[in-house]
Amino acid sequence: MRNVLIVEDDKDVANLIAMHLRDLDAIVRIAHDGTTGLNLALKNRYDLLILDVMLPRLDGFELCRQLRINRCNVPILILTGKGDEIDRVLGLELGADDYLTKPFSIRELIARSKAIFRRMETMAENAGQPEKAPIRIGAIFIDSSTRSVVLNAKAVDLTAKEFDLLWHFASHPGKVFTRAQLLDAVWGYRHEGYEHTVNSHINRLRSKIEDDPSNPSYIVTVWGVGYRFTDAGNGGGSTR
Repeated sequence: MRNVLIVEDDKDVANLIAMHLRDLDAIVRIAHDGTTGLNLALKNRYDLLILDVMLPRLDGFELCRQLRINRCNVPILILTGKGDEIDRVLGLELGADDYLTKPFSIRELIARSKAIFRRMETMAENAGQPEKAPIRIGAIFIDSSTRSVVLNAKAVDLTAKEFDLLWHFASHPGKVFTRAQLLDAVWGYRHEGYEHTVNSHINRLRSKIEDDPSNPSYIVTVWGVGYRFTDAGNGGGSTR
């Protein structure tokens, strides 16, 4: 049984989402303001937090930030009524796993939720498996056991999804991925029109690991196709 917390001040929207999640046998709790949502998220264990940005008392961005400061690792899907890219980027930078822009399709929200559930179940299943060897390519060292990244002997602070994306790239150096393939592999779903989710994460990731994000040497654009990560021959050796 999965536990979901919805923090949404629009009661009709919250109840609609809850109704569909309960059809997935989820136990759903609803909060209509940010402060109540924060207290619930810190006191209870949830498998997913669906979080609106525009909330009374405490907005969704600050709620997300407070959860990550308190090392609450619940997956967060943010809902924003704003179309500006800066709002999406801010939510991702603060630690959200994914986002949807209002108005959104309930069918799409449920697909995203299912993808997050599958990813968390896979992580739980892999917890008892032998640890994967760290990867070193060029000046980057990536350790999946601690989910840590070191670049030029300095720790790099990545969100959960940025780490997942980097690990996937580094695990397949030299291989070209389309945006749809990355959505499948890292987010767990493929949906036409949401490739900008990949773009936003790659832009943020480049800003953290590239000396010159406008002329990247690690995550390289393959025009007309997608992206590839530098191979060992171009970027250095790998411990794998």
